[in-house]
Amino acid sequence: MQRLRRWYAWFVRHAPRLRDLMYVGFSLLTIVLQATSNGRPGWAGSDWFVLGLGAVASLALWWRRRFPVVVTVIAVIAMGAAGIFMPVGLALLTLAIRRRDLALAILTVAAYVAYVIPSAEGSNNLLAALFTGPFVIGTWVAVGAYIGARRDLMVSLRDRAERAEAERELRADQARLGERARIAQEMHDVLAHKVSLIALHAGGLEVNPAVGPEKVESSAGLIRETARQAMEDLREVLGVLRADLSEDGADLAPVPRAADLVRLVEASQAAGVQVSSELSLPDDVPALVGRTVYRVVQEALTNVHKHARGVSTEVLVNGAPGSGVTVRVTNVRPVAADSLLPGSGAGLVGLRERVTLAGGRLDAGPTPDGGWRVEAWLPYRAAEPKLAESDGEERER
Repeated sequence: MQRLRRWYAWFVRHAPRLRDLMYVGFSLLTIVLQATSNGRPGWAGSDWFVLGLGAVASLALWWRRRFPVVVTVIAVIAMGAAGIFMPVGLALLTLAIRRRDLALAILTVAAYVAYVIPSAEGSNNLLAALFTGPFVIGTWVAVGAYIGARRDLMVSLRDRAERAEAERELRADQARLGERARIAQEMHDVLAHKVSLIALHAGGLEVNPAVGPEKVESSAGLIRETARQAMEDLREVLGVLRADLSEDGADLAPVPRAADLVRLVEASQAAGVQVSSELSLPDDVPALVGRTVYRVVQEALTNVHKHARGVSTEVLVNGAPGSGVTVRVTNVRPVAADSLLPGSGAGLVGLRERVTLAGGRLDAGPTPDGGWRVEAWLPYRAAEPKLAESDGEERER
């Protein structure tokens, strides 16, 4: 069996040259038969002349793949001079497979003329050649053109299949990269805020170790509760990843709402941050707007925890249908320049993407007095739920 496989592999590798050898041998055989039975008068009908010219045209078929036009020209000349037909037929077959253009048309007409020339000595033979020439020459050209067109079609289909496969893999890679970025952003939003709260509580105990047992117990309880919440959020994120629900568009963490802003501000106040807030949002704020507002405030307070702990911070959220929702978080200039926790550098980038996807805009930068401000505006359309509902009804139809 192994030997058969080797023989088959060798045959497949050398099949084109074996076909060339077969064409050359078959053409030489017909030339020999024609030379021994040739009845044409004159020097053009000499056996040696037919045999020599036919041998040249037949041996030229060995290079038919590399120089199809030259080989066809040699075969046409041989047929016009000595009536040798087989080399021109095989040459036209190869030329039609390789190319179907003006060169093929010209050489086909030249082959027809060369086919008719040897029959010009008698009127009967001439008429027969004139009528049979298109069928004889045309058959070789038609067969070659069909084989060439079929090969080109197969190559085109193979290329299209390879391109489709490459595009599918590219889309899959892009989807994986996008999902990884979404997971990273979601985990940052979920964990960064709570970890910064834990660091604030622990930093307060470290700065003032002389506090009483009641304060230590209270701070330890807050640290434990915040750590527990962080672990629950992390467990939910990892649970979604293990269940692979993110492909169905499931949220990686509990969806925050605008109503959770009060709890978010109270958590920062409990950690010792001087946060004043003015929150005035309608109860029917769209879920997308409420979630984005929550993330803006959460990220801004997280940065305050990291880089400006202990400074006065103001949180302003207001909005109404038609005028949009404005979110502004401003802190004064911090006294200390060091950071409590290192930053990942992805918070504001991901936040800007969230706000942009919601149709809003985000600005973040220093204030004139050396503080920092994060300000966002989001569109708020009261008719949004109705539009969504009507879209759903339209899809059902």
